[in-house]
Amino acid sequence: MRVTRGAVLKVPVVTALMTVVVLGPGLSAVAEPAPRGIAPEESAPRGVAPEADVSHHGRVSLAEERIGIQLRTGNRGPSPLVDATVRLRFSAPLATWQRLPEGCMRGGTSTVLCETGPLRVAGDARRTALGLRLAGRPAEVVVRVDTVWNGGASDRNRRNDTHEVLALSTGDAYVF
Repeated sequence: MRVTRGAVLKVPVVTALMTVVVLGPGLSAVAEPAPRGIAPEESAPRGVAPEADVSHHGRVSLAEERIGIQLRTGNRGPSPLVDATVRLRFSAPLATWQRLPEGCMRGGTSTVLCETGPLRVAGDARRTALGLRLAGRPAEVVVRVDTVWNGGASDRNRRNDTHEVLALSTGDAYVF
């Protein structure tokens, strides 16, 4: 890899919790502190992959062409996470144009990806609320919730961050 003056290298969480700016031969490097919410001393020892237990819980409701999702993402530890990404997949396509909350993006015609931000061990759960329009008016929609990325941490308990929920078009909330 060739690095030019002023290049910014992102170092994986497993290696260090900082961004290193390479200035060039004979010049010093500057390191930025770890992202707010997670202190460097809270991370896993250098060279060891952290372990974290990410969990997603919430509720889904479907009424006509609108699906609402209230999601809580937590971390049961033992290591804190700088960030995680939750994936929401729907059995029906989403409407083409709609506004998503900050930190969320489309991942396809029926997929939304949302970042959680820092997840402390046994800290307050991060909340994500989505009100999405579907392309049609299905009588039911299956919603699949899972963690796509968790900073490279291992998670031995995938049962609490992988869910599949059937929501009927009744307006009732279905809890997971």
